[in-house]
Amino acid sequence: MFITFEGIDGSGKSTQLELLAKDLQQKGRKVLLTREPGGTPFAEGLRQILLEASVMPAAELLLFGAARAQHIAEVIQPALADGAIVLCDRFTDSSLAYQGGGLGLPADFIDRMNDFACQEVSPDLTLLFDVDPLAGLKRQQLNQQKPDAIESRGLEFLERVRQAYLTIAHAHPERMVIINAGRDMYAVQCDVTLALQQRGLL
Repeated sequence: MFITFEGIDGSGKSTQLELLAKDLQQKGRKVLLTREPGGTPFAEGLRQILLEASVMPAAELLLFGAARAQHIAEVIQPALADGAIVLCDRFTDSSLAYQGGGLGLPADFIDRMNDFACQEVSPDLTLLFDVDPLAGLKRQQLNQQKPDAIESRGLEFLERVRQAYLTIAHAHPERMVIINAGRDMYAVQCDVTLALQQRGLL
């Protein structure tokens, strides 16, 4: 089972991923937590470049694709083959939302890049944690999180990313569930549990 967690920065998706992992582990399930970009030494190295340096949009997209290809081959595919539930913080939808919607790169090229990198690996379920970008930024400030190079692009950028996410979700209702992430952590957690139960995944 492969579940991905998506949303703009400050949506609380990473917190919900950890809560779900603990719940599944308490039920005796084998769980792997991973993230993008990251998951392998190669991809973590690219993560440092992407989040700390100013990179041209086309180069940024291709670096994400390279990290994703390595991540799938080394981590995700073996874990799925071993019967684990893989919970991934960001995946292909992030490229479409951030580099496509946010930066204006062509969606058809991003789709082709993702197809090439993923080698037919796709999520069974994607949870989209939707929150107003301004609220997300305020959450980060409250948590004293320093914005990375991508987060520092400002409110209008995040607005475009959010709208792109919602467009993707409405186009793929069989895979994606939109969760109102503007509420308290436990209300959001209940919706995560319900989404998995409704699909027979929990």
